[in-house]
Amino acid sequence: MQTRHLVMLAIGGTIGTGLFLASGFTVGQAGPLGAVIAYVICAVMVYCVMCCLGELAVHMPETGSFSAYTTRFVGPASGYAVAWLYWLSWATAIGSELLGAGVLMERWLPGVPVWAWAAMFGVVITVNNLSSVRAYAETEFWLSLIKVITVIVFIVVGGLAISGVISGGDPQTTGLANFTREGWFPTGFSSIGLVLLAVAFGFAGTEVIGIAAGETANPQRTIPRALNGTVLRLVLFFIGTILVICMMLPREQAGVSESPFVVVFSKIGIPYAADIMNFVIITALVSAANSGLYAAARMLWTLGDQGQLPRSFARLNRRGTPTTAILFSMVGGIAALMSSVWAAETVYLVLVSIGGFAIVAVWVSIAVCQILFRRDHIRRGGKVEDLSYRVRWYPVVPVIALISCLGACIGIGFDPEQRIALYVSLPFIALCYGGYYATQLYKNWVAAKHNTRSLSDARDTVS
Repeated sequence: MQTRHLVMLAIGGTIGTGLFLASGFTVGQAGPLGAVIAYVICAVMVYCVMCCLGELAVHMPETGSFSAYTTRFVGPASGYAVAWLYWLSWATAIGSELLGAGVLMERWLPGVPVWAWAAMFGVVITVNNLSSVRAYAETEFWLSLIKVITVIVFIVVGGLAISGVISGGDPQTTGLANFTREGWFPTGFSSIGLVLLAVAFGFAGTEVIGIAAGETANPQRTIPRALNGTVLRLVLFFIGTILVICMMLPREQAGVSESPFVVVFSKIGIPYAADIMNFVIITALVSAANSGLYAAARMLWTLGDQGQLPRSFARLNRRGTPTTAILFSMVGGIAALMSSVWAAETVYLVLVSIGGFAIVAVWVSIAVCQILFRRDHIRRGGKVEDLSYRVRWYPVVPVIALISCLGACIGIGFDPEQRIALYVSLPFIALCYGGYYATQLYKNWVAAKHNTRSLSDARDTVS
């Protein structure tokens, strides 16, 4: 992959329903000013996490990234848990993205079953991932470009409406007046903490750059450029978008029933706004599922390469892609899709809770690994100045990343609707550790049995 592929890969995995749909939920829950503050906090958090990942990925460009780093610097059990957490978060996302794309297609072709559209999109992204890394990267580049253009147009047109250059805004609820119409914090200042995790999920996907490091041309040069370019673009896109939404959309009109992009475009008078955004969101969902399948498969490849899964997961086809890992991840996405249809309020809710919590847990592992890597580098006699890419303002940056990520996780404990993420995710993490140690015990038993049999055969030969 080249720099442009990495940038669009990260943007493609990040700009999705979190921005096109869930941003309205954030405004409705925290109010206009609270939403802006929440996005600024998460932007700083993501910047700090990506700086940590950049230092690790440049000096250790490995497919599997943070799982491999966690195995090396924290322990193999922790690396195993991180890999499965991240895999499950994307497997769940694949199912939900495909289902969402199928539901949106009903707007134009209501006679076709939703599952048929989901299956078609699933086949497309599977074939795309199996083809080659370059084919996947090119597809993701163009899908992401559609979303980027839409966001830029939204910010520019919204800015013109706010400044009065074009019509479409109500003077009572447009511009800075919308921030003070109900008071600075109409739902309370504490509501900012409650939406932090939801906003953080909107930024999830940026870390895919680290996973792709092992399949990147000249990673020492490409990764820093991709990380800096991606973080800068995402901050501008997300902050710019949420500012336009907060200046154009009254809080009581914000929610998840309709995309705030559709509402704002409709107020300005953009023709066919609903159909345009329906198309864009479908491409966003397919793009996110495409990125999710790539990321999930690389986690399984890492476990197979480390001997923690059957070696077939680490086997590559003649085009250089891990066939077994891709197909198994797609099966996981199908299982999540089925649970979202048949058990949306039980099994699927649990999966979504685990998957959402896992993203922030992975970010915590990245910050921890960077601190341990820096200490190990110095202990071995290395100099910080010798690092071709290093975290500035160390250790402030990784500490900010840790505190903000942990704060987002703790904040959901005070929200009854999101608290299930803690109740389910913590036991699941314990189950991952238990699964690792059980696997190791089994491998040791098999090895001991094999050694005993070999010794017995040797004695028989001597006899």
